[in-house]
Order: sequence, then C-alpha cells, then structure tokens
Amino acid sequence: MSAKGGAAGGPHVPRRIGPGWARWVGRAVARGFWNTRIVGTEHVPRTGPVIVAGNHVGFADGPLMIGCTPRGAHILVKVELFRSPIGFLFRLSGQIPVDRRNGRPALQTALALLERGRVVGIFPEGYRGRGDGSGARAGVAWLAVHSGAPVVPVAMLGTRRTGESVGKIPGFRRRLHVEFGPPIPLDGLEGLPRREAVGRAQEILGRGLADHVRSVAERTGLALPEDGPDGIGDDATPAEPPVRP
Repeated sequence: MSAKGGAAGGPHVPRRIGPGWARWVGRAVARGFWNTRIVGTEHVPRTGPVIVAGNHVGFADGPLMIGCTPRGAHILVKVELFRSPIGFLFRLSGQIPVDRRNGRPALQTALALLERGRVVGIFPEGYRGRGDGSGARAGVAWLAVHSGAPVVPVAMLGTRRTGESVGKIPGFRRRLHVEFGPPIPLDGLEGLPRREAVGRAQEILGRGLADHVRSVAERTGLALPEDGPDGIGDDATPAEPPVRP
C-alpha cells in the first residue's frame, strides 16, 4: 500500500491522495450507473477528523460510502478483498485492511488517520446483514472515545433487496438512497474509565445509527431486506474489526 509511516513501530498511514480520486470515481458510479440520491452532506464537517458510520446490507455499501461522503474517506475493508483481483484498487485508494482474526492494527491505523484530521468510514454492525444498524460493535466506539472525532451516521438503502445475495451488485439505474445525519452526541462519558466509556459509547452509537436508518427508511419507502444475519445476508466476514472495550 502506498503509505507513510508514523512513529517508529507505529501504523502505516495511507496517503491523502488515494481517497481523493476514489471519491470522484465512486460518485460517478453512484450517480451514473446507479440512480443514487445523496442527502445530508452538510452534516459532515468540512475540516478535522470525522468518523462516518453506516449500516451494512450489501457489497455496494463500501463504494457508495467512498463516493457519497463529501470528503475523501479511508474505509475499513475486509482484508480478503485486498487479496482479490481488484485488491490493488483498495491499496491505491488508501483503504484500510481489516483482519477478522486481529482487528487492532486496523483500528490503530484508523486512529492515526483521525489524529491527522482525516475521514474514516466504518460499518459498525461488522457484517453485511439486515442493515438496521442496531448491532453496532465496539470498534466505532473505541475510535470515537480515543480520537474525540464526531460520529456521523449514514443510512444506505436499496443496495440489497430481500432474497438477494450480500455479494450481488445492484442493477443498472437501481434507485439507491444515501443520507447522512447530524453527528451522534456522546453525552455522559466525562470522567468514566476508558473501558466503561467505550461500552457506553457503543450503546449510544448503536441506538443513534439504528434510529437514523429507521427514520430514513420510513420516509423514503426503501425497506431494508427482510432476511438478516442468520440467513442469506450473512457473509461471515466483519466490516468492522472485533475489539473489546
């Protein structure tokens, strides 16, 4: 991966240029190949560190997050995709590989990026499933507590319909909807031990993302797939690294 290192022994930090060009490519696909409506980009701060947290139902969610976020974003992506024929694209575009056996290196890289004022994208549910946002894992909370970066929820709807495989690419001109919400307030964490603060933040962020996804789905009429993580929707590979608070 084209990267620059931090302190000796620290994580390798992807360069800023990759997410820049990837955003334009992703936007062209979102608007040209698919029929994507993008709403709420004003909620993403124009400067400083930001965590964009999205629900996850299908393969198209990652490219959509890259293309629809108004700033170049480094997305946490399962390491298997880096080993695929298109792996070079993930490396060149500055994305972050996640090994499900040990998610700590990915989180450390993401934290280093946030400390440099970058945008990090993550799917807190950890798997492509029903995508209601309620099953947020601890990784996004760990990043929020350790970096102090605001967490902006984003609802992605239409990327998978009931009965479709999680790996299915949505058809040409399918109607998709991507909507960013206001940053989720992390109140009541002051003075808590770090581990307890992460656990509390996990609850708040999971509820905040779920509320946002539900509200957008009801307003747009784009329903989530009815099959969930125990059915056709489970790809058994986390999009967010497993981490203990």
